[in-house]
Amino acid sequence: HPCTRCERPAVVFQPYSGMYLCKEHLIDDVTRKVKRDLRKYNLQPGTVAVALSGGKDSSALLYLLHKIFAPSRKVRIIAITIDEGISGYREKTIENASNLASDLEIPHTIVSFKDAFGRTLDDLMKESDRPPCSVCGALRKNLLNRTAKQLGASHLAIGHNLDDEAQTILINHLRGDIRRLVRLSHVNGRVQPDLVPRIKPLRHVPESEVVAYAGAVGLSVCPKACPYMDEAYRLGVRIFLREFEDLHPGTRHGIVRGFDRMIGALGDAYPPASLVPCRVCGEPCTGGLCQACKMLGRNG
Repeated sequence: HPCTRCERPAVVFQPYSGMYLCKEHLIDDVTRKVKRDLRKYNLQPGTVAVALSGGKDSSALLYLLHKIFAPSRKVRIIAITIDEGISGYREKTIENASNLASDLEIPHTIVSFKDAFGRTLDDLMKESDRPPCSVCGALRKNLLNRTAKQLGASHLAIGHNLDDEAQTILINHLRGDIRRLVRLSHVNGRVQPDLVPRIKPLRHVPESEVVAYAGAVGLSVCPKACPYMDEAYRLGVRIFLREFEDLHPGTRHGIVRGFDRMIGALGDAYPPASLVPCRVCGEPCTGGLCQACKMLGRNG
């Protein structure tokens, strides 16, 4: 099918807009959406760390931010890769991450669960009955924040796409977790001590378009899924949302747009939780002992 804008062969169709886009116009469209979201964050000159897993989303994000900020040199981009220690999977994604950072001449730091916590995720799963995603998530957040601080980053960029964002918002709605919903917000601009602010420049780009973009600019990404990815609740929401989006294009955009409006209307009704240093590792947390240290059985 020809591109709606130029008649060249299309590589994607956007059911929510009715447009077919060729490779060049897909790249333009994704870049426009990312620039629009970046303006909301009002980034000042400084260092932005990108959480680079080596997968499609984080690789596309690093490439995009490099393309957008390289000409001005006001914002310096660095990359942080967390090696959780997942045998047979992580080796390939770390290789992809290293190659991409090297190609773009972006400083790249790799930190591992093994070095930071004394155990790999594989080790932890042998001794824990907790869901792998919750253990990994808590330790990754801890290590990303700690490393971004050490490297002097003013912001930490995460590769969450539109599908990820809509799923997370919907999950917290279904659970009635208003405080967690408020924490998702990027619009309140509240800075928490010792917590590097997170930004999500891909939050309005559908997952399928991130995949198409990665292909269009020639990024090498690992198609293999994480062997621990089996979070039943999120998977159910993911399937539901995908099916509903097929029937009603624009649903994901509506969820994210409605969420942003709701947060704006809430104002200061739900102020951020007061953070204190974890008594074991010193990272900011709400209850004196952070989730990572709880997962590791450290009580101080």
